[in-house]
Amino acid sequence: MGLKTNDGVPVRGLEARWYFVALVTAAIAISYFDRQTLPVAISAIQHTIPISNQQFSYLQTAFLLSYAALYAIGGRLLDLLGTRRGFMLIMLWWSLACAIHGFATGFGMLLVARFLLGMGEGGAFPAATRVVAEWIEPEARSTAMGFINAGTAMGSVLAPPLIGLLLLHSGWRSVFFVSGAIGLAWVVWWMASYRGNTMALSSGTLDARLIARHLSFREIIAIPSVRSLVFAKFMSDSAWYFLLFWLPKYLYDARHFDIKQVSLYAWIPYAASGLGSFLGGWFSSRLLRRGSSLDRARKIALGLSAAFMPVVMLVPLVPVQLAILLFSIAFFCQQSWSGLIMTVPADIFPLSAVGTVSGLVGFGGAIGGAIFGVVAGYLLGHGFGYGTLFLLVGTFHLIGYLAIVLFAGEIQPLRSHDLLEIESNI
Repeated sequence: MGLKTNDGVPVRGLEARWYFVALVTAAIAISYFDRQTLPVAISAIQHTIPISNQQFSYLQTAFLLSYAALYAIGGRLLDLLGTRRGFMLIMLWWSLACAIHGFATGFGMLLVARFLLGMGEGGAFPAATRVVAEWIEPEARSTAMGFINAGTAMGSVLAPPLIGLLLLHSGWRSVFFVSGAIGLAWVVWWMASYRGNTMALSSGTLDARLIARHLSFREIIAIPSVRSLVFAKFMSDSAWYFLLFWLPKYLYDARHFDIKQVSLYAWIPYAASGLGSFLGGWFSSRLLRRGSSLDRARKIALGLSAAFMPVVMLVPLVPVQLAILLFSIAFFCQQSWSGLIMTVPADIFPLSAVGTVSGLVGFGGAIGGAIFGVVAGYLLGHGFGYGTLFLLVGTFHLIGYLAIVLFAGEIQPLRSHDLLEIESNI
């Protein structure tokens, strides 16, 4: 099949597809760099703006609530606006929101800036999933999403040393100005480079009648696999956002690290998460190529990812070197899981619904992270230690995986007759 841009210009398929994957990977890296600015810089910010553990949890909750809302709404908007224009608006918004943090003079303005940042970043993964659905063949989608999801590690690995460098030489406000400028540069790159694929690679897996129609929001919500994925993401991201946002603070508070030590060591688990993103997707793709069904390939890889998450329960019981290793295992498995679960909407749905479904899945995850972030702040402020929190988060992926196995049904392309059966039950 000859591939064309939305301007009707032929492109070299393989080269274009993976170039666009790399472009989106860079965007995801920037998004995770941006969201790590506050957690890594929090110790320096507290010298200017006093922030308690409970207030710190509110900052993360403000981000995650708007992130959740715009994940769902942004996914639907992307299906309406298209990938190119939609992603440009999303990145422009969050880059400016990140820069606004640098003007904060009190907790309230930080709260507003964090809320605005979440609004922008909420559309990033629905856009990424649309790019994969537009350009990547089904057998390679989990690999492509693994590469894109590895961008989370790239941004998180770069954040501690680079933010630490800026903190030591320019102050905490410069962290947010530099981060915002990087995002604006990406917007220029995106608009100059990306072109949509008018021959999206779904015709081999979905029947023509389903590709030709737009699924309503009500129809999508009624599909059991959608509800199961939303719940599974709710559980897994409750753990992930706690680990993501609280790791630097845990190292400051419980292990008595200073800024230099956090800069030197906090990147290691994030590097492991990048490796997990890639290997989880690669492993699932390999199972497909060796003859496994789509359902089996996805569920085996998801199950293995969930099985090792309980290692975080041991973190408070071991020396700091082993704690970093345990964090690394958990981050590896979490991002293997995350890349796989965000591939499934492209496995099941036509391009016209991929943004909406992936947005709903991400919405579930962000709400889980927001709720558990408040719980974490409350427990830490009322006599509970980090050990209690690690005990809880070690179970969340297993619960999410059980929901997929028991209630999601078979992971396979949606057919028109499947939808007719669902509609008859609405």
